[in-house]
Amino acid sequence: MQMTWEARSLRLVFGAIATVAVFFLLAPTVVVLLTSLTSSASLKFPPDGFSLRWYAALADADQIKHAAWNSLVIAVATTLLSVVIGIAGALVVARSRARWARWFDALLMSPLVLPALAFGFAGLMYVSMVGLTPSVPALILGHTVVCFPFVMRTTVASLAQLDPGLLEASESLGASAWMTFRRVTLPLIGKGVAAGAFIAFMASFDNVPVSLFLADARTEVLPIHMWQIIDNDLDVRTAAVSGVLIAFTIMLMLAAERFAGLTRQLGR
Repeated sequence: MQMTWEARSLRLVFGAIATVAVFFLLAPTVVVLLTSLTSSASLKFPPDGFSLRWYAALADADQIKHAAWNSLVIAVATTLLSVVIGIAGALVVARSRARWARWFDALLMSPLVLPALAFGFAGLMYVSMVGLTPSVPALILGHTVVCFPFVMRTTVASLAQLDPGLLEASESLGASAWMTFRRVTLPLIGKGVAAGAFIAFMASFDNVPVSLFLADARTEVLPIHMWQIIDNDLDVRTAAVSGVLIAFTIMLMLAAERFAGLTRQLGR
């Protein structure tokens, strides 16, 4: 069946829009990668020549490595807490049809709606009110609040696809609620949890608004440190760090797609 002129025109228009969108999404990444390979001592595009000198220079960048380690520790701890809280919240919301459950769901999702900078400032005020100071635990708690909704949302989507008859069969065979969750529910929603955990990890590792208010010189994280370097002297090593992060993110995405079906989980 041949396509009509209107269908071809519509397909052409949407194809052109998608091409332009992909270009503007990928162009900054390509520019950063090419800049990180420059042989010159300044950030500029196009580069005068190509070299791996700035990637090699990262081996001696102690402050960058320290900030990256802080970010990694905080992101891992945040992900673990987000998984626990996200699963618990998803179980409560998904198994109830009461009106309070919808309000509870909206409350738990509110960190995704609130302006990030406003939430970071509110977090700083709260930490000060309870007598704490900016520290790694404060950063982990702040990141968890804004990251666990990702886990909860993908887990709720997985629970919606779960056949209630499987849970009833498990209980009828004498399994306790904990055994049913561990042997039946968790394996079946595991891919949804893993997809949310991946998003939570990346959101924590790359978080700026919360880290900006809850970090100090001792707990400086990588995004804030890179921001300060670019603001002060435009060090080319920041482009090299960006290149490493891009490669790291792509590898994590491929792993998440391979083992958790990331695209399928987010499409639910």
